[in-house]
Amino acid sequence: MSETDERYWLLSKPSGIEKTHSPELQRNYPPSRVFSWLKAGWHDVYTDPWPSLLYGLMVSFISALLIYCLFEFNIDYILLPTLSGFLIMAPLLAMGLYQKSAKLARNEPVTLADLMGVKAASGGQVFFVGLMLSLLALVWIRAAVIVYALFYGYRAFPGIAESIPLIFGTPLGLAMLFTGVCVGGLFAAFGFAVSAFSVPMLLDRRTDALTAMGTSMALVWNNFPVMLAWGAVVLALVIVSIATALIGFIVIFPLLGHATWHAYRDMIGD
Repeated sequence: MSETDERYWLLSKPSGIEKTHSPELQRNYPPSRVFSWLKAGWHDVYTDPWPSLLYGLMVSFISALLIYCLFEFNIDYILLPTLSGFLIMAPLLAMGLYQKSAKLARNEPVTLADLMGVKAASGGQVFFVGLMLSLLALVWIRAAVIVYALFYGYRAFPGIAESIPLIFGTPLGLAMLFTGVCVGGLFAAFGFAVSAFSVPMLLDRRTDALTAMGTSMALVWNNFPVMLAWGAVVLALVIVSIATALIGFIVIFPLLGHATWHAYRDMIGD
């Protein structure tokens, strides 16, 4: 096997990200740039809205079904880490929305079938990114259980309703909450960095999963202020969706999905 065979590089030579800090990847966008992405995303939702809204409805329904199953099988103690894990998996779930934005940019008609039957330019490479994100979400859920055990030992989880005063009304609960937020934040930050642009890239062009994830991380690192603002916007809108009993996902998930595609096209620079 030749050492120059680009198929075996962690980051392929054409990616241009051999160095972590690269002027070629620095866009120097202000944090307010995220609003232009949201505006473009809303335009894609508004243009032929039914495929996007039905897509959002399916995400909302599946999310509600998952939460119902957690309570039905008495594993509601992983509710909060599961909701956090949603943030990790969301870029993969939004592939159909990226497809719609790409087709609109080419002035092609869009149907719900187009959103459901996505064919990535990179083929099965998307599977590897999905596998990595799934493992990351599962590890985070396990880590959350360990955090609870570190503070409360073998004490059984009292339930969501009973745990709220326990968490917010006691020093031990607040300490556990702080620790959980810090640990979960690390998982979410890593998941955001590797998936923010890797999934759209694999849909858009033929490349390998490691190059796509490496490019995504490098773009996030080299454009930290605007990406921090984008992450904050995503988190805020997801919280709004959860606060509306997931109904908000019907509109907010398509909005974020389309906006992510425009963020990718803007940041990738071609």
